Amino acid sequence: MKDRDKAQAVGHIPSGLFVVCSNTESSKEGYLASWVQQISFSPLMIAVACKKGRAGYEHISSGKVFTLNVVGEHKTNYMKYFWSGYAPEDNPFAELDHKISENSGIILTDAKSCMECKMVSKSEPGDHVIIFAEVIASHILDEQAKVKTHVRKSGLDY
Repeated sequence: MKDRDKAQAVGHIPSGLFVVCSNTESSKEGYLASWVQQISFSPLMIAVACKKGRAGYEHISSGKVFTLNVVGEHKTNYMKYFWSGYAPEDNPFAELDHKISENSGIILTDAKSCMECKMVSKSEPGDHVIIFAEVIASHILDEQAKVKTHVRKSGLDY
């Protein structure tokens, strides 16, 4: 069976939408993610797929705090800044409403919720790196909002 044919059903795997953010000494960075999953109760851990070279990858893979902002159906306009990436001079954090946590994490105030995480380990099974991260804090920003879900046309693209 051809890859394109195999990928049709893979694209039907539903996921949430998330903005992964890192706050480095010199800049704030972020990217839109959909390949995220809880992987452990104790310690509380998640797995996040990240392509090498994505905004914040070096910061995240060094074990520094990063945030996973959960996109809700109530507000989605801010996603456009992170969908395709952006040039450094067009950094969206200058325009987006956000705050910095005690752990230096970026919390997008329009998100449904936010988790602050630290990488524990990583694996490179294919063209994305899987970051295994412990959740060190969480913030509920809109209890009533529903989580925005995403289904792709094909498992060969975002």
